[in-house]
Amino acid sequence: MFGLNTKDTRLLLIVALLVVLAPFLLNPFPEGSALAQFNAGYPDLMQRFVIFGVFAIGFNILFGLTGYLSFGHAAFLGAGSYAGVWMLKLLTINVIPAIIISTIVAGMFALLIGFISLRRSGIYFSILTLAFAQMAFALAASVLTPITGGETGLQTSLNDPRILDAASEGGNIPAPSIFGLQMRDSFELSVGEWLFTFNTGYYLSGIIMVLAFYVAIRIFRSPFGLMLKAIKSNQQRMHYTGVNTRPYMLACFVISGMYAGLAGGLMVAMDPLAGAERMQWTASGEVVLMTILGGTGTLIGPVLGAGLIKYFENIFSKINDNLLHQWFAFLPDGMEEFMVTIIHPFIGKGWHLTLGLLFMGVVIFLPGGLVEGGQRIARLFSRKKPSGKDGATTRTEPAE
Repeated sequence: MFGLNTKDTRLLLIVALLVVLAPFLLNPFPEGSALAQFNAGYPDLMQRFVIFGVFAIGFNILFGLTGYLSFGHAAFLGAGSYAGVWMLKLLTINVIPAIIISTIVAGMFALLIGFISLRRSGIYFSILTLAFAQMAFALAASVLTPITGGETGLQTSLNDPRILDAASEGGNIPAPSIFGLQMRDSFELSVGEWLFTFNTGYYLSGIIMVLAFYVAIRIFRSPFGLMLKAIKSNQQRMHYTGVNTRPYMLACFVISGMYAGLAGGLMVAMDPLAGAERMQWTASGEVVLMTILGGTGTLIGPVLGAGLIKYFENIFSKINDNLLHQWFAFLPDGMEEFMVTIIHPFIGKGWHLTLGLLFMGVVIFLPGGLVEGGQRIARLFSRKKPSGKDGATTRTEPAE
């Protein structure tokens, strides 16, 4: 189906099903309950899950297939964001042109940076991409203020020309929309004590993420993808056989940059604001963490890693001392204070400490990320007997 084998088709359908059912799956606890704090089924966070999923999928095409580690991918995210806002300001408030232009502009930017950076490999390539990203951040924050809005950012306004739209009526800045449906439009469904929200912007982003995931599968399984894996395995040997790997690497770099631009376009489609902070090195480091946590070189791993980090950032970081006191109120006073004191450094503003410990644990004990963890759990519950020589378990390759 869709030109994929059975395994890949099943994986694609699972991802599509997760996107469709996310409003239910991410709201497991009733509203008003003590555990409602951990619900993540509201539109803004669900949009972040899928948008950063697109970003991580694209980064994994470069890092997972070729082993080239870029520390500057946030530059393409920012470039796509700025291009998207300018389309919303100059052309139309409809988000489709903004998303398309964001992807194209990021691809052109990636072509320029990749042409220079790919003259080197290893740590030198990583440092070059980081340098370009920091230069782009500095330009966006100060030098190119008339184009980027500087530190305050670029956003839509009531006086924007929007040449394809009719003159707006009223005093409100028009919200991004798609064929009359605004991105912030939502429908709420109340079932008992549960409240589920279905948002236009989330489902648009979700559909695009599923399409991006499908394209990634086709790239992984294509002859082009096999060539990229061969480069990762032994690029020097490829050179000795007379194969010029630079065109393949440059094409891969541009595709990965276009994914980042697509994510940037989706960001401004949900919230028409672009700032220089999206180009900072921390944003590039974040997508690296997402990919490694989920499983480098796997297909669904980066999506899982993006969801995990965004969950920590938006849910886990909101746990405060007052909430901890509520949870441990059943304990004696001294024990309650002790528990709160012990847990306090790992929550709220200290959520990065918890994320860091989780990252260390994954790197040390699960080099294949969350995907490898899922495989180990599946093997524990599998009824199949070992099928190697002398009953030894055969080695399995990481699922993609």
